[in-house]
Amino acid sequence: MRLFLIGCLTFLAAAAPGPARTSESTAAPRAVLVTGASTGIGRKVTERLSADGYFVYATARKPEDLKSLGALKNVQALSLDVTHPEDIAAVVAAVTKAGRGLYGLVNNAGIATVGPLTDMKMEEYELVMNVNAAGPVRMIKALEPLIIEQKGRIINIGSISGVLASPNLVAYSMSKHAIEALTDSLAAQLEGTGVRVSVVEPGNYNSEIGKSALSRMGADSPAARAANLTASADRSNYKEPDEVAAAVEQALSEADPKRRYMVVPNQQEAERTIRKQIEQLVQLNEGQPYTYDRTALLKMVDEAVSKARPQTH
Repeated sequence: MRLFLIGCLTFLAAAAPGPARTSESTAAPRAVLVTGASTGIGRKVTERLSADGYFVYATARKPEDLKSLGALKNVQALSLDVTHPEDIAAVVAAVTKAGRGLYGLVNNAGIATVGPLTDMKMEEYELVMNVNAAGPVRMIKALEPLIIEQKGRIINIGSISGVLASPNLVAYSMSKHAIEALTDSLAAQLEGTGVRVSVVEPGNYNSEIGKSALSRMGADSPAARAANLTASADRSNYKEPDEVAAAVEQALSEADPKRRYMVVPNQQEAERTIRKQIEQLVQLNEGQPYTYDRTALLKMVDEAVSKARPQTH
C-alpha cells in the first residue's frame, strides 16, 4: 500500500480537477447516492450533480436538512445515520424500490474531534472512527451489488489529512488514512467488474465540521480548550468547496477516472501535501537492507510521472 507514496507524485503532472461534461452527463439520468449531504461538500455535490442531470439520493439525519434537500430538483432525500444498520437497510430498500438502480456512491459523511491524544475521550475517538472509517465500509457492503450491476463508481471523500497529520487531529487523521487504504484495497478487489473506485482529497474549505465538533464536545472540554476550537470552528471565511464537487463529478463521469483527486484551495496546501509524501517515501527507503539510491528513486519517479495524464494547463 505504501507504494502510493510514489504514485502520489504523479500529481505533479496531472490535470487540475474541474467539471467533466462528457456524453455520460446527457444520457439517461444515472442515480448517485451521497451521504452527509446536509451541508458543506455533501450539499455542493448534491446541488452540482442534480443540476447536471444525475438523480441524487441525498442523505442526512436532521428533518430540516431532509426537507431542504428534498426541495431540490432530481433529488430524493433519505434519512440516514451511517452508524445505524437499520437506517442503511431502509436506504437500500428505498433505492431498490425506486427501480433506477445505482451508478454511484459518494461516501462523504464525516465528523471530527480535536485536541491532543491525552485529552481525547475514547468515546470521541470511537465515534469518529465509526462514522468516518466504518461508515463507508457499511455503505459499500450494502450497495456494492447495485453498483456492480451498472459498472458504476464508488467515490470516497478523504482529506489531505489522510496524507498529513496534525497533533490536534489524531482521530480524524487516522480515519482519513484509513480511507486511503480502503480505496486502494477496494479498487484491487473490484478490478474486472467494471466498477472504478476513487478518493477525493480536499484541503481546507468552508464546512460545518468545526462547529459540529464544538457543539458535540463543548467549548469547555479540555480537548477543545487545548486546540482553541472556539476560535477555529468558524470556517465561513474559507473558500466554498465547489471545486471539490467538480472533482467528484469528474470521478463519476470520466471514462478513465483517476484513483486520487487532490483538491486544495491554494498552492501552499498542495506543496505541503506533496512534500509530506516525498518525506515519507525517503523515510520508508532509508536504513533498510534494500535501500534505493537517488538515481534509482528518480527513475521510479520518472516512470510514475510518465504514466500520468499530460498537463492541460
